[in-house]
Amino acid sequence: MKIKIDGFIVSVVAVICIAYFFPAWGTHENKFPINTISAIGISLIFFFYGLKLSPSKLKAGVKNWKLHLLVQSSTFFIFPLLILLCRPLIQNEEQEIIWLAFFFLAALPSTVSSSVVMVSIAKGNIPSAIFNASISGIIGVVLTPLWMGLFVHNAQTDFNFIDIYIKLIVQIILPVIVGSILQRFFGEFARKHGKLLTLFDKSVILLIIYKSFAASFDENIFNSVSIYDLLMLVTAVLALFTILFFLTGFLAKKMKFNTEDQITAQFCGTKKSLVHGTVFSKIIFGNIATIGIILLPLMLFHALQLLIISMVASKLSMKNIPKLTS
Repeated sequence: MKIKIDGFIVSVVAVICIAYFFPAWGTHENKFPINTISAIGISLIFFFYGLKLSPSKLKAGVKNWKLHLLVQSSTFFIFPLLILLCRPLIQNEEQEIIWLAFFFLAALPSTVSSSVVMVSIAKGNIPSAIFNASISGIIGVVLTPLWMGLFVHNAQTDFNFIDIYIKLIVQIILPVIVGSILQRFFGEFARKHGKLLTLFDKSVILLIIYKSFAASFDENIFNSVSIYDLLMLVTAVLALFTILFFLTGFLAKKMKFNTEDQITAQFCGTKKSLVHGTVFSKIIFGNIATIGIILLPLMLFHALQLLIISMVASKLSMKNIPKLTS
């Protein structure tokens, strides 16, 4: 089977390399308004997200409440609880930061576009995938900061619920609402130019990633991360994904889901959004020097989930009666 290399993953690696060799462009001393540009970009991402939301497709998927319950429970409760089980293993401050990075990954909402695309390829329940992927981002605006508020005060940043929710409302909720209101006028235009808007989304995310890693490289934060540590991170991320993938499949079978719903549960309930992660990290953690390490497990998870799910989806697309678990 031919594996297609994701261009966005390549772009992320390239941006991290640029941040390594030219970190000064993303520091406070630089006069280039990178923070202002990224803040405006974030608002536009979610404005276009509101424009592209199709009320009819969301309504078509809303009735399957058992599937929605499993997907959202996996995303916002099973994921974080698995990471919480590892908290007693923390022995020093460096491990605390790594654990916090994994907990941040676990507390994030599911990704939207790739979940729906992969479910479509694998012949799953597309309307329910659209509903779950879309509603996940909205739920995440509330639940992700609540989860992080339990532990982030121990990190190198001030955590203020009021300030964070004000930023989330201004930068995310209001743009989505405005976009949804204007959807009837410009929704078709936004969906027609979906590829161009996706390119814009990815450009903003790459800018935020550059800023985050530039700050970490400038402060020499990654000096303590060895090749062995990186391999351990990859192993941990792969183990986390594998556990969640087969656990959601097992629960879907116990709940007597049909094949299409089982595919949707496993594909949507195991994904994490790099878009929301980079945006939320900027709002929750601010400009702390360790932000690069905070984002590292998320980016590894993002790359692995795309690789694994795309292979599974491709395999299922060639079967008339696909089964995910034996």
